[in-house]
Amino acid sequence: MSARIGVITFPGTLDDVDAARAVRYAGGEAVSLWHADENLREVDAVVVPGGFSYGDYLRAGVIARFAPIMTPVIEAARAGMPVLGICNGFQILCEAGLLPGAMIRNQGLHFICRDQWLRVENTSTPWTTRYDEGAEILIPMKNIDGCYMAEQSTLDALEAEGRVVFRYVGSNPNGSRNDIAGIRSENGRVVGLMPHPEHAIDALTGPSDDGLGMFFSAVDALVKA
Repeated sequence: MSARIGVITFPGTLDDVDAARAVRYAGGEAVSLWHADENLREVDAVVVPGGFSYGDYLRAGVIARFAPIMTPVIEAARAGMPVLGICNGFQILCEAGLLPGAMIRNQGLHFICRDQWLRVENTSTPWTTRYDEGAEILIPMKNIDGCYMAEQSTLDALEAEGRVVFRYVGSNPNGSRNDIAGIRSENGRVVGLMPHPEHAIDALTGPSDDGLGMFFSAVDALVKA
């Protein structure tokens, strides 16, 4: 059985090809999904990749949230399909209500492009089982609207329920509350993070191959299912 993982392309998406490559590196079948599609083409999981969907007009991710493809994504995610949102994809999942909170302009108001250390805080999601809890991984990040914000009650719930999946280590590059780099949904099936694991799948082309574990984890979960 081959895990079919859909990768969505919106107008302005930049990292769909890289995400598809990461799926293939992990032994999965990458399935292209277009923003105007109205079905998921029988995929087993979905990656909402990074970029600047619809030019980030109005605010990052808000227009993409209303793209036709997002209707079946939201329905499938609520039914338990694994979904990974990377950077702009994380922003889209927040706008769609699949993850709590929102991303605002980085503290300091600058675009950030750097390799960033993260600590893995939760290994129970379909995207993180290949990691050890507490492991530190090196992943590139590139964003200007990457500062994670939420009400204090939401932050308290995320911490109490173990829903922080990744946390910035060493320094907080964008002012995110509680050093949060990535979170999961209540059912644990949806994960969003700002750094780009698809750019860390081969030590020859990235700072590490630490990001590949997310895609191996998904393939493991889908094949076992």
